Amino acid sequence: MFTGIVEELGEVTAVENLGDASRFTLRGPVVTDGAKHGDSIAVNGVCLTVVDLDGGAFTADVMAETLDRSSLGALAVGSPVNLERPMAVGGRLGGHIVQGHVDGTGTVVERTVSEHWEIVKVALPAHLTKYVVEKGSITVDGVSLTVVDAGPDYFTISLIPTTLALTTLGHKGPGDPVNLEVDVIAKYVERLLGARSEEPAK
Repeated sequence: MFTGIVEELGEVTAVENLGDASRFTLRGPVVTDGAKHGDSIAVNGVCLTVVDLDGGAFTADVMAETLDRSSLGALAVGSPVNLERPMAVGGRLGGHIVQGHVDGTGTVVERTVSEHWEIVKVALPAHLTKYVVEKGSITVDGVSLTVVDAGPDYFTISLIPTTLALTTLGHKGPGDPVNLEVDVIAKYVERLLGARSEEPAK
């Protein structure tokens, strides 16, 4: 489990196309400190498994399912990436409960610049709109954020200078894809209520 508090802005150093999968090598000296084979690291909000370590870099395999559901397939050598290690048991939950299981991708629509922050509008896939509510939590490229406005096919987020400087969201422009993970609690509630409504009357 992750919290959506990005630890490091890393960089893609190599991409190998394996046909039905891809192998990425990513530089991240902070998240690889103490890491070992088999550990999990979130890359732009996608939970990946470390298959190799070399100094301050790690390698991870990404299967077709993940490439289809996320924006990782658009990464190239030199692309910046948000990196986070799983939360340790007993650690502080600084953001919200994040699984690293991307629900879909959105697209940056526009950015409104203010003196001390920016408002970013993101187009939202239709199947995710019911999970996004004003002042609710959402994960965008692995960053835990609060929804400012929830529209019929979009949402907005407000980014402080620290988020702009230390994550990929400071570099995303109109048309750029972002990985989205909605609040898992909302999905469980929906499933439970749906199952209850299908129970036969007694």
